[in-house]
Amino acid sequence: MQDPEDSPSSAYVPDAAAVAPSANGGPDDGSQDGRQEELDRLRREVRDLRGKLVAHPLVSQAQGMLQERYRLPDAESAFELMKRCSQQHNLKLRALASAVVSVPRPDDDRGLWFPGRSGRTPPALRFLPGHRPDKVNRSTVLKQVLHQALTVTDTTMADLQTLEPATGLRMEQHRGLSEEFLDYFAVVEGGTPCSLAARRRARVISDVTTDRTLSEPAREMILAVGSRTVHSMPMLSAAGRTVGVYSLHLPGRHQELTRAQANALDGMGVEAGRWLDWHQRTIMLDALEELHRRGTALRGRPRRRPTD
Repeated sequence: MQDPEDSPSSAYVPDAAAVAPSANGGPDDGSQDGRQEELDRLRREVRDLRGKLVAHPLVSQAQGMLQERYRLPDAESAFELMKRCSQQHNLKLRALASAVVSVPRPDDDRGLWFPGRSGRTPPALRFLPGHRPDKVNRSTVLKQVLHQALTVTDTTMADLQTLEPATGLRMEQHRGLSEEFLDYFAVVEGGTPCSLAARRRARVISDVTTDRTLSEPAREMILAVGSRTVHSMPMLSAAGRTVGVYSLHLPGRHQELTRAQANALDGMGVEAGRWLDWHQRTIMLDALEELHRRGTALRGRPRRRPTD
């Protein structure tokens, strides 16, 4: 009979710390590199799966609302409706589902979800020269915010989160941070510099070792990546509403920014925040209006009867 320890396991994860001996008795660097790459790949898969598990209830809730609203035959029809509209307007399905759940339902008597809405001029993006603000992709804007922040401060670690009404601050972009860090901070509600910056709507500086607002698990995770000072900048709409936060992780304690660096980061947060708010109030509403139009058309179709 085979011992339990020798039984193959479908949940086996390679141990990156285990070093296989080479032919001369020393560590096999090639094997160790391969193990680390495999472990990193598995961690990414786990993080992606957890992200999908977090998003799944939100998408399911939106499916149920659309199925009821447009009298669709099943949840799959509602999913296909959201999928088509998200692709057409270059939006993430999760973001569209969040809007469906959080925005007041349409008034069917008017025929439009947002009657009287007019087009809004997109704000300038001076940190993105050569790109038209009404044509640039949302992902490009977020990536450039983080790239410019790292360039201005000459550091290597940063992350950016956007605020979703139904879930909280959600990780969107990152540089130089561990898989464990990204997994832990995939969705944030409180106990972090970024959540404090979002609530105060002002830049927050955190000495990670002594900051009393940090939860202990968050402190340990931030220290583990070599961050000792965190600067979190809110991205604000023209009305002063927080739409996202980006954070720089610096290796020194009490590590300040120069006035020029702080001004550049604050200014970029204002521009990015106003653009993201424009995107939410224009592109997202266009997608919701298209979804309503298509859903209303589907509601008018008779349901197919099962064949004998």
